Amino acid sequence: MPQVWSAPVRYVECDQQGIVFNAHYLVWADEAVNSWWEWRGVDWPAYNAGGLEYLVVASSLEWRSSARYGDTVTVTADLEKLGRTSLTLAFVVRVGDRLCCTVRTTYVCTDAGASIPWPEEIRAQVSPG
Repeated sequence: MPQVWSAPVRYVECDQQGIVFNAHYLVWADEAVNSWWEWRGVDWPAYNAGGLEYLVVASSLEWRSSARYGDTVTVTADLEKLGRTSLTLAFVVRVGDRLCCTVRTTYVCTDAGASIPWPEEIRAQVSPG
């Protein structure tokens, strides 16, 4: 089951025609990933204190329609792939039932800046089932 994050589209996120500027879809994915980690019970502040981090290594966006000023966007976050050192989340941005954009972001687990396998505890927390 995906995690859901939502927010109203703010004027500052739009161009003069009231259409959301493309970079804001990545901002919304960043907001949604924080909710996703919390929903899965992963305590990143505690892991960060021990030197563990996750970093973005790739993002792709596919647009279908535009979000506009005054809309409320809903972003679902769901695990698409869990690898040894990376994971990919799919973020689906909608306004109501209308699909606006799908963002796929791959994150890598690091310790002291070096890629490492996801700790078993995190793997267990994010794995489906």
